[in-house]
Amino acid sequence: MPNQEFSILIGGRAGYGIDRAGLVLSRILNQLGYRQYIYRDYPSLVRGGHTFSIIRASSGDKIYSHENKVDHILALNQETIDLHRDKLRKGGTILSDPNLAKEEGREITGNSFLIGAFCRTMGIDWAILEKVFRRSFPREVEKNLEVARRGFDSAQETTKIAPLKRDNLPLLTGNEALGLGLIRGGLNSYVAYPMTPSSAILHFMAAHAQEFSLKVIQPESEIAVVLIALGMSYAGEKAAVGTSGGGFCLMTEGLSFSGQAELPIVIVLGQRTGPSTGLPTYTGQTELHFALNAGQGEFPRLILAPGDAEECYFCAALALNLAYKHKVPAILLTDKTVAEGTYNFDIRSVPQIKEEAPASIPPKVNSYEHDEKGITTEDANLTRQNAENRLQKEKNLQKDIEQIEAIKVYGRKDASTALLCWGSNKGVGLEVGERLGLKVIQPLVLSPFPIEQFKAALSGVKKLISVENNSTGQLERLLNQYGFKVDERLLKYDGRPFSLDELEAGLR
Repeated sequence: MPNQEFSILIGGRAGYGIDRAGLVLSRILNQLGYRQYIYRDYPSLVRGGHTFSIIRASSGDKIYSHENKVDHILALNQETIDLHRDKLRKGGTILSDPNLAKEEGREITGNSFLIGAFCRTMGIDWAILEKVFRRSFPREVEKNLEVARRGFDSAQETTKIAPLKRDNLPLLTGNEALGLGLIRGGLNSYVAYPMTPSSAILHFMAAHAQEFSLKVIQPESEIAVVLIALGMSYAGEKAAVGTSGGGFCLMTEGLSFSGQAELPIVIVLGQRTGPSTGLPTYTGQTELHFALNAGQGEFPRLILAPGDAEECYFCAALALNLAYKHKVPAILLTDKTVAEGTYNFDIRSVPQIKEEAPASIPPKVNSYEHDEKGITTEDANLTRQNAENRLQKEKNLQKDIEQIEAIKVYGRKDASTALLCWGSNKGVGLEVGERLGLKVIQPLVLSPFPIEQFKAALSGVKKLISVENNSTGQLERLLNQYGFKVDERLLKYDGRPFSLDELEAGLR
């Protein structure tokens, strides 16, 4: 049977349940066995403004990105139709009944009406909708089912989404997968001050704190966040923190303290469009060099950039264990697209994870140069020896990096043209690479950089094209330090990720 694929856009005013409605739709399609990806677009407002989600579903293999062209629009208001009509493919459908929300007295119930109408239009059984609704609405489920039934009965079947005979895979955001990965790696404490796009990790950890015996703390600032976590690290606990660029700025002195005092910590750095506040709810890949160079002085750090839910899970557990094995800070460099995108998660594809017991932290913590007993020193020989010890840590960390697939290769392995992608661009690059017959190279580890693995990945490549969500080619600049050359670049820096159709058109 040929691959059946379609995209749905659902939109309306921010604060009226668009994200929830998109997830409910996705869960319905998941019951039918379809693989999916959800892209979310919303303003930095609690209420008002326009928000929408695009759900791309496929009967084929796993998918990792969205397309700008859609087959169905579910519009909660006229603005959604006005803004997105040009995205509709020929023969597509628009479902809208803005009067219903007003009649019911709650705009959010209009979502249920449209979901009901969509299910009838697409030949999806009412029993599947009811099952998902009962799991998705902890309150007022009967009210929402009543409204959904009205939508279902008001529509007519125009096509049939065929159920697939295969396992359902759970739907997770990158943030949720990352949180589970930290727990898998033995996390004891999570400390954060809310900053998009990492805020959802804090909410997820708090919701499951009792289940996993976690300490979850939200202090008054990012400075307090990093210092509390370092104190927990000193006490022998595995600790992680989450933030975005603005919060990471405040953590940099704590990061240096980690490097000097040998206090391991994991920092989740969720990138968004900057500088300063920038576009706080949109995406970017603008903090690579900030992460590489943050903090005063010279000290080793581990930096990983996961590109999908499975990699968020794996990298989180790996970062936690390597940080505590080598007593160094580790940074998980995510971005809004991978952090808040929703994927089908397949635990079977995650590499084996070996949990390391945290090494004992000797009572020598000091932000000054110090001797092995923790006594402050300004001795020249000891200062040089401490610097050399830190360099050795990086070499030891490099040896562990060589034991994993730190540079991933996809697509046509013998192709002479390769795409270079990192972070969330892994998914869209992978899909376009397969369509166009290109090799796709994705560095998963960015520091210490796996030079030999990258050389092997470049075997047979005559043309290397970098794909990044920044204006300066930050990964390209990193590669230049090691003598690698990028031939062409395709950069996007408007706060929006590459869509599948957009990247394909740009490469063609």
